Amino acid sequence: MAEFRLPANSKIGAGETYKAAAGTKNIKAFKVYRWTPDDGKNPSIDTYEVDMDACGPMVLDALIKIKNEIDSSLTFRRSCREGVCGSCAMNIDGTNTLACTKFIADVKGDIKIYPLPHMPVVRDLVPDLTVPYAQLASIEPWLKSTSQPPTRERLQSHEERARLDGLWECILCFCCTTSCPSYWWTGERYLGPAILLQAYRWLADSRDEHTGDRLDALEDPFRLYRCHTIMNCTKTCPKSLNPAKAIAEIKKMMVERTI
Repeated sequence: MAEFRLPANSKIGAGETYKAAAGTKNIKAFKVYRWTPDDGKNPSIDTYEVDMDACGPMVLDALIKIKNEIDSSLTFRRSCREGVCGSCAMNIDGTNTLACTKFIADVKGDIKIYPLPHMPVVRDLVPDLTVPYAQLASIEPWLKSTSQPPTRERLQSHEERARLDGLWECILCFCCTTSCPSYWWTGERYLGPAILLQAYRWLADSRDEHTGDRLDALEDPFRLYRCHTIMNCTKTCPKSLNPAKAIAEIKKMMVERTI
C-alpha cells in the first residue's frame, strides 16, 4: 500500500508559548507560523496570548503589539495599515487576506496566522514574491502608444473610463494568486489571477495602442489558459475585485480577434 507523507523538513512542530501577564482578563491567543533559514530547524507554531484590552481591533495591530512587546524576532511585512499597499497579505484563519483590514473580532477562538500559501518563505510571515513580480514585469504594465503624444492629457469618455473600474484598484497583494490551485501547480508558467487582472487593465484601456501585441504575448497554453474558473481568486480578494471575470474577458478578446 502506498504511503504519502510530508518530507521530514516540512513538518510543522509546536513552538514557544508566551503567556499573558497574570491578572489579564481579556485574552486572545494568536498561533503564528515561525521559520528562519538561520538555524536549520523545522517550521513551528508559536502561541502568543495578547491582552485585547490594550490592543487595536485588527490582526495587524496584534502582530505589531507582539513584535513590540512580546517577541521582537517575529518578522512580517506591513506599511500603510489602510488596505492600499498589500504588504501585510497573509493567511489568517484559513483565508488569504490583509492583516490590516481583518478584524480580530471576526475570528472565533484562536487566530491562526500563516504566510501566503504555496510560496517560498523568506522568514516567518514573509513570502518570496520574486516570481510574481517578474511575471508582472513580463506583461509590461504601463501605457504603450505609437501615435503622436497629445499636447495635454489623453482623454477618455466616461464609458471608457468606467471600463477600468474593478481593475485599477488591485494592490498586488497576491492573495488571489496564492489561493489558486492552478498557480500552485504551474506557477512558473501560468501568470495567475493578479497578473492577468493587471494585463486586462491595460487591454481594457482605450488609451493603449498595443492591444494586439499584448494578446500575442498571452496566447500560450500556460500563461493564460491554465485558468479553470475555480473562483478562489474572486472569493478571497480583500478588495472585492473579480480576477476571474478579467481572465474571462481576455479569453473573450482572444476569440473575437479570430472571427
